[in-house]
Amino acid sequence: MKNLVLRSRTGVALMILAVFVFQSVGVGQSRPQRPTPTGNEKRNQRPTPKTEEQLKKEEEERRLQEEIKNAEVIDDPLRIETNIVNVDAVVYNKKTGAIITGLKKENFGIFENGVKRDIADFATPEAPITVTLVLEYSKWSEMFGRASGGIFEPGVYETIRPVAQFITQFIKPPDDYASVVAFDLRPTPITDFTNDPNRIRQTIDLLLRNQPAFRENNLFDAIKFSLLGGVADSVVLENSENRKTDYAGMVDVRSKRRAIILVASGIDTFSRTNYSEIRRVVQEAGIPIYIISTGNMFYKRYEPYLPTTTSISGMPGRMEFLQAKNVMNTLAKESGGMHFEMTFPGEVNAYLQSINGLLRNQYNMAYELDEKHKPGSRHKLEVKVDVDGDGVFDDKTFVVQHRSVVLIAKEEDDKKKK
Repeated sequence: MKNLVLRSRTGVALMILAVFVFQSVGVGQSRPQRPTPTGNEKRNQRPTPKTEEQLKKEEEERRLQEEIKNAEVIDDPLRIETNIVNVDAVVYNKKTGAIITGLKKENFGIFENGVKRDIADFATPEAPITVTLVLEYSKWSEMFGRASGGIFEPGVYETIRPVAQFITQFIKPPDDYASVVAFDLRPTPITDFTNDPNRIRQTIDLLLRNQPAFRENNLFDAIKFSLLGGVADSVVLENSENRKTDYAGMVDVRSKRRAIILVASGIDTFSRTNYSEIRRVVQEAGIPIYIISTGNMFYKRYEPYLPTTTSISGMPGRMEFLQAKNVMNTLAKESGGMHFEMTFPGEVNAYLQSINGLLRNQYNMAYELDEKHKPGSRHKLEVKVDVDGDGVFDDKTFVVQHRSVVLIAKEEDDKKKK
């Protein structure tokens, strides 16, 4: 019995020993084997010297890291001051209206407050344009439009038609961009800047399908919004879940050729922005505003029947229409744009062709100041042209269209924009 137990214990011991030997061999075989050096290679090679290019790169990286480490953090943005004043101008014949192209720097003279300035920069940039079409879309615009449309079509078509024609005929993708802002009580962006033909078509369809809801025309607020931007209802065609959005105005657009095209009656109901303020905004922006007046159709037809001033019903009187005309003339002139008084709907296409030609044939000039203008100061600007180069300005034959005032923003105005 003892021999049997001894044999069993011996067999178990032998089995344990065999398993241990097998595992040791397996582990030893699984370890990666170091390659055996061949030839005359040394076990520890000396490092290869760095090239001059590598040394320069390392030195540059060290210097950059040191600058980042020692950089001073500035919370307020840097305000860049400049002594350059930019002027956009278009030259055309007084009698024929033909636009004059191919002029050079030597053909122009810029006068600020009667003092001639040296033209430091002169260019005729490429044709692409960026425009915002600002459309009066209210019960009043619908009523004024009926003066021509009558019962055959909705009166609001007279305001939609110019917008539709311009963005379909004169906006050429992919280089041209357009946005559309409609206003009554408040301005509402229909589409942000786009060069997509489908988005443009959707904009027109949306305006045609709907009808104005209010009769108020807050014109000055709409112009200020289109130039400076602000918080408004979300862009209609973007279907955003947010009710409000920050809209960037034309001033923030980085394009060499910018303009506002305004289609409106000129009647302002009760804008928070007054007339003096909107003139200041327009003068500071320096962006041309091309205006097509729709109220003139109504005024020409019903002038004998209108009251002298606004009636109890709210109907604008003759004085309001005349005042609207003067406002439109002033805003167009001071911005460097043009005012077209629409008497018949058939005139619209000619107006739009003129606007397109004026926009695409601007001369971009700049002059440098000896001293910076004081904030809030206003300066009269005049640009003259010598087409034939004989040394005499041709004021009697040609018109130079440009903004008539240079207004320097006040510091508090800059803070409000921020």
